Amino acid sequence: MTTIAESNLERLAALDPAFARMVGATTRHVRVPELTERETVFLYVVADVCQPSLGLPFEAHVRAGLAAGVSVVDIHTLLRFVSYDTGYPAAAAGLERLVELEEALGLLRPEASLPAEELLVPGPSPMPPSAQARLAELDPHFAEYFSLQSRMRTDPGFAGLSERERAFATMSVDVHYQTLGETFAIHVGRALRAGASPDDVRAVLRFNAQFGATRVWQAWQALNPLLAG
Repeated sequence: MTTIAESNLERLAALDPAFARMVGATTRHVRVPELTERETVFLYVVADVCQPSLGLPFEAHVRAGLAAGVSVVDIHTLLRFVSYDTGYPAAAAGLERLVELEEALGLLRPEASLPAEELLVPGPSPMPPSAQARLAELDPHFAEYFSLQSRMRTDPGFAGLSERERAFATMSVDVHYQTLGETFAIHVGRALRAGASPDDVRAVLRFNAQFGATRVWQAWQALNPLLAG
């Protein structure tokens, strides 16, 4: 029986046989046992949205996720969750493509899970006070915007994602967009507080190397001092 991965390599081989061999060798090398199958699906989808690569790669990763028991509800939730890190237009493009695949595969559309109305009005931010103060120094209006985004992400509609999954997803966005300063440190700290080991955190970078080795090179230079500290 042909697996999804084998089928994808056949499609790539039709485009360029040498490239397909390169992809096959790379995919084998970046398999990391520290990440669950569900986590790798999420990190693939995050990469597809950030790159963006919403054609063959996105379809392959969604199909692989479905085969592994990840639901379209989970993927919808993931795209909503990372939207303020990836940017709303990038997340919207991912959602549009996901809906196209749902229709092509005959899948039921999940019911929308909207943020609670009270999260859309002024209220306390779940962000660390030090981060709030730093943002206020940069620009008060931006600090209010950031507070709104962080409050919306505390909605129960995101409960399907574990704290570890959330941290790994946002860490990955940082790697793809090279936001490797304060936000990267916050997301690494979140992963560690969620119970991830330093090796688990390192695995996120090892996995993401396939999406840009030079970007991950820069990420290692940011991560190693954080873990040493």
